[in-house]
Amino acid sequence: MSKVMIIINPSSGKEKAGEILPNAKEVLGKIYEHVIVRKTEGEGDASKFAKEACEGKFDAVISMGGDGTVNETVNGLAEQEHRPKFGIIPLGTVNDFARALHIPLDPVEAIEMLQNSDVKEADIGKVNDQYFMNVLAVGAIAEATYDVSVEQKTRLGSLSYFIEGAKTLVKKTPFPITVEHDKGRWIGEAYLLVATMTNSVGGFEQLAPEAEVNDGKLHTFIIKSLSFPLILKIIPSLIKGEIKDHEEIEYIQTSKLYVSTSEDLLVNMDGERGNELPFQAEVLHNHLSLFVPSVMIERK
Repeated sequence: MSKVMIIINPSSGKEKAGEILPNAKEVLGKIYEHVIVRKTEGEGDASKFAKEACEGKFDAVISMGGDGTVNETVNGLAEQEHRPKFGIIPLGTVNDFARALHIPLDPVEAIEMLQNSDVKEADIGKVNDQYFMNVLAVGAIAEATYDVSVEQKTRLGSLSYFIEGAKTLVKKTPFPITVEHDKGRWIGEAYLLVATMTNSVGGFEQLAPEAEVNDGKLHTFIIKSLSFPLILKIIPSLIKGEIKDHEEIEYIQTSKLYVSTSEDLLVNMDGERGNELPFQAEVLHNHLSLFVPSVMIERK
């Protein structure tokens, strides 16, 4: 008896998730004998539902929501004895993980893709006892994203994160940081640390153009200096995918990170508030099986 669980965040997609749900149920009903729907009402619900699917040995779990819903679902699937195949119907503001997997950002097209998809193994990251699938960040700019309201995201999209981050430049101060990685240690002062597992961060798909969802690496950027003039110089490099070559940026590829500081800072994981520093991060290689367009398999 085949069965699939849809985990849906009703407030995603400008609250249009409910309109799309019947279509998803119809399409998935052609593939699986039983379609179970779980609607999130608060923080942690998606993780709880995903664990329920693992314990019930579901064949697949489909996340309908933004990156936050995807993150919670991943946290429920991670390191479970039985892990269902994982699908994403993007309904959020940025949808970085969907972008990296070349999943259509139009939810109707993403639903249709599930009828003729392939399965690809993908890495996830682990920080202490939490998990992420796309990016972790440390610094005042990263923490500023917590102040972005639902209304801002609805009105301005990914630009809302940039605006809140830019506000911190007015009172910018670097922080001391020690970063231990596969090839050694970096010690110095920084304004921001970003470690990504995919090529898409905040909707920018050229931060780490060489990053693949299953390369076993954390592509880590340490921004050592930051100002409005410097940002204007960095933007062309970002667009070209050459930001790692900038003199004010330290670029590290590693499978593990240990990050510490003398200041009170939190790690931001997939846009969500995470652990206090210090933290240990590692890659769980090929940990999840994801539904992706057939063309993505052909590219590899």
